[in-house]
Amino acid sequence: MVDPRPVVRVDALPGLRAAEVDGEEGDPGGWPYSIPAVADLMRDGLDLDDVTILVGENGSGKSTIVEAVAMAYGLNAEGGSTGARNSTWASESPLHRSLRLVRGGGASKWGYFLRAETMHGLFSYLQASGPERDFHSRSHGEAFWEMVTTSRFDGRGFFVFDEPEAGLSFDAQLRLLAMLHEVAGRRGAQVLLATHSPVLAALPGATIHELSDAGLRRARWDELAMVDHHRRFLAAPERYLDQLLD
Repeated sequence: MVDPRPVVRVDALPGLRAAEVDGEEGDPGGWPYSIPAVADLMRDGLDLDDVTILVGENGSGKSTIVEAVAMAYGLNAEGGSTGARNSTWASESPLHRSLRLVRGGGASKWGYFLRAETMHGLFSYLQASGPERDFHSRSHGEAFWEMVTTSRFDGRGFFVFDEPEAGLSFDAQLRLLAMLHEVAGRRGAQVLLATHSPVLAALPGATIHELSDAGLRRARWDELAMVDHHRRFLAAPERYLDQLLD
């Protein structure tokens, strides 16, 4: 049976030097290959399901990996579709050049990449390059919804999100959760998401990978460190505040 997913698996390109895969310090390939989760990806590869979610602390490699996979697919580093060419500052890592994507036979080649840190530049690019809505006259959350409720996210394709919860209220995150669930429910549509949000990480049917100093590991939602921290804080915020403010 033909696999309709745009990306079935992510692997390191064959023939990479061991130093690049092992992430030896001082080697030209030291960073980002020295990040434990990236080293695991290079060594073991990563299967992508209909929805794959990456969670972890800042610096754990979430954004580095989703950016690299998006770029290896042909998406623009600062967001947009496979045809976008907007660039304000070339800060992406070289990881995308080390990856090989295994694609589903006959799968859609369409895709879209949204990342919180470059959203302002993407809005400007879209307004300058076509008959787009005036994103900048709206709040971040309102402009974000203008973006995700258009035809860009209809149908099949590979939809990559890097911390899209930034600037979204709790209710808006719930709406985004429902939207992602609807997208992922279409045959041939696929979602790759990096997030700090326990709300978005609760997306039904998602495969979750937690990134840490120990590398990349598959995990259940209810055993994620961020879920545990949010629960503890909401149950007794004074315990955290006493330590932080003392």
